[in-house]
Amino acid sequence: MQQLISYIAPAAPATRRPAKGKLPWLRPEIGFTPKWYRQTLDIDFGEKWHTDLDYREETIKLMRRELEVRFPGSSIAAIDQPEMQPDILTGTFGACIISAIFGIPIVYSSDNWPCTSKDYLSAEQIDNLEVPDLYKSEIFQNLLGQLEAIRNKHRIIKGFMNWQGVLNNAQRIRGEDLFLDMFDNHERCRHLFDVICRTMLEASTIVQKIQSDSGFENSFSNVSNCLVNMIAPEQYREFLLAQDIKIAERDNCFGLHNCAWNATPYLNEYSKIPSVAYIDMGIDSDLERARQLFPNARRSLMYTPMDVKNKDINQIKQDLLKIAAEYGPCDIVAADIESDTEDEKVIEFIRLCDDISKEYEQSVSAG
Repeated sequence: MQQLISYIAPAAPATRRPAKGKLPWLRPEIGFTPKWYRQTLDIDFGEKWHTDLDYREETIKLMRRELEVRFPGSSIAAIDQPEMQPDILTGTFGACIISAIFGIPIVYSSDNWPCTSKDYLSAEQIDNLEVPDLYKSEIFQNLLGQLEAIRNKHRIIKGFMNWQGVLNNAQRIRGEDLFLDMFDNHERCRHLFDVICRTMLEASTIVQKIQSDSGFENSFSNVSNCLVNMIAPEQYREFLLAQDIKIAERDNCFGLHNCAWNATPYLNEYSKIPSVAYIDMGIDSDLERARQLFPNARRSLMYTPMDVKNKDINQIKQDLLKIAAEYGPCDIVAADIESDTEDEKVIEFIRLCDDISKEYEQSVSAG
């Protein structure tokens, strides 16, 4: 079965990509915030970065060179994998494109990922919501224009849009009232989740088809359930499980992102989703149970940037040994690292992952 691995392109939010070749027991995936890059390179990550293809490509080259200088020989942002380049698509519009398609304005920042405004839709607007006409959507048409420009310049359109998940997108569209609706108006929630799910599938299918026609296969589905810990497992089962299953069934290769939360309460429901090729969670999760339920998926541990910064190297080593024993083989994702974390700490983190992987691989080879 195809597996997915974590992927953090320069200054982009974490996403997933297909796994290739033999993977180490602990595979580190390191990511830095836009602010980390801006403080060194003075890149403006505002609206121009997301809409001006030439500017974005120029700055991605600068960021890749900076990574090569500061972390030589590493795989950060796939700098060691020329087959992934040029990826000038991943990170476009951050995690906001679906909510923007529904008319929620994007708020850009010079040193951060874009976010959505708080111009949420009213109850009446939600009740009358329909799948938007994507060919009349300004932001989706902008994206299609960028895809065409990439194809004209580079022939192959590499990279991955971040479509988020149904719950994440619903919160960006409805705001905090979403969680009240989940108690007070079940039909409104079901309608909103259904419309979002169908829009995500339609938009991503169009983009994947364009990429496939260019020679880049992107045939997997991927959702971000960053807000799942804000709802009960019973609510996930009632409102969202069917939507995630619908998305998973399109490609039969599905990724589940949970941030660094404790995913234990949701694991049994997640196990009902077909073709899970990737799942991540935080260190407080029942890692052994997750490995038992998802033996064929590439599992991933979201190691917080606070832990990378604040824990001493021996504490980090003990965490990694625990993860390796209970959850491996897996990815270790250290995302959202800021400039107040020393480069040497990041290098040592990668080295620990490599050393532990070698020990496990030698143990397996020895029988």
